[in-house]
Amino acid sequence: MVPPPPGEESQTVILPPGWQSYLSPQGRRYYVNTTTNVNGYHASGTPAHPPETAHMSVRKSTGDSQNLGSSSPSKKQSKENTITINCVTFPHPDTMPEQQLLKPTEWSYCDYFWADKKDPQGNGTVAGFELLLQKQLKGKQMQKEMSEFIRERIKIEEDYAKNLAKLSQNSLASQEEGSLGEAWAQVKKSLADEAEVHLKFSAKLHSEVEKPLMNFRENFKKDMKKCDHHIADLRKQLASRYASVEKARKALTERQRDLEMKTQQLEIKLSNKTEEDIKKARRKSTQAGDDLMRCVDLYNQAQSKWFEEMVTTTLELERLEVERVEMIRQHLCQYTQLRHETDMFNQSTVEPVDQLLRKVDPAKDRELWVREHKTGSIRPVDMEI
Repeated sequence: MVPPPPGEESQTVILPPGWQSYLSPQGRRYYVNTTTNVNGYHASGTPAHPPETAHMSVRKSTGDSQNLGSSSPSKKQSKENTITINCVTFPHPDTMPEQQLLKPTEWSYCDYFWADKKDPQGNGTVAGFELLLQKQLKGKQMQKEMSEFIRERIKIEEDYAKNLAKLSQNSLASQEEGSLGEAWAQVKKSLADEAEVHLKFSAKLHSEVEKPLMNFRENFKKDMKKCDHHIADLRKQLASRYASVEKARKALTERQRDLEMKTQQLEIKLSNKTEEDIKKARRKSTQAGDDLMRCVDLYNQAQSKWFEEMVTTTLELERLEVERVEMIRQHLCQYTQLRHETDMFNQSTVEPVDQLLRKVDPAKDRELWVREHKTGSIRPVDMEI
């Protein structure tokens, strides 16, 4: 349920599942489907319903038949109530109350990246949206570096397994006999078994950790570039519309000044200008005023479009970041799980060694050796004269 913004009639809107409601800078109600990222908005005087109107009901506490949003703030805001920075119009902090966040308590991207930020490496500015894109691309780079790190880990495992297998074939102390000889032979065999365990570990690291990290969102940079161009084009259009407003404002000032001057000249009879000339100047002034209103309206439309796309896109970037972090977390958990399994298998390779070592019996070994290699049991005696 969405409460109406301040200044609107008392209404309660029950949104369908997955829809959220926001208010544009011009006071128009704006909806975003957080599942599909479809957005919709209404022009003044039209019903403010998202596409799924069949599943929405509007309850009014008054008998007024006015549509939701029709009493939103006028587009003709006075310049004293607003401030324009880099062609974007914001509420003036000294004359207008603080805006309510779109997603309070969530530190959402859609609330904190509307203004531009000074570029620390130059004299220009960086758009808030550009900062979000940089974070996304940095996240992609971090993901790639993690994959490279796991690849190095795999190489260590492969080299270790290769060295273990080679050492297990070494002939050192192969002539040890008896139960100790059997235990020593098992020690060497356990190295071969352990080498196999580490080879399997490295193979699983490749298929279950490194490869998914490397291949996740292969076309991500291209997608982000398209997204960047889309928002940048809207911002350029906004700048162009703002330039038209300033040009029309200047033209209106000149026409008004011309009309005032001609009127004064006629009053004090310093000029032979007729009333027809005054009417002509008045028509030009009126036309200039109409042109300014049209330019302002086009500017507001462009800013509303930019606002709506910013909300939709920043929420999508937010979702993508959560998805990226969760994906990496899951694969790092898989890494630790494989590591635990490797430790368990390694332990199993030395258990036969432990069993044979417990059976080592020096006395038995001596008996077996003596039986095989004895030369005689009769001891020497003293010589008789």
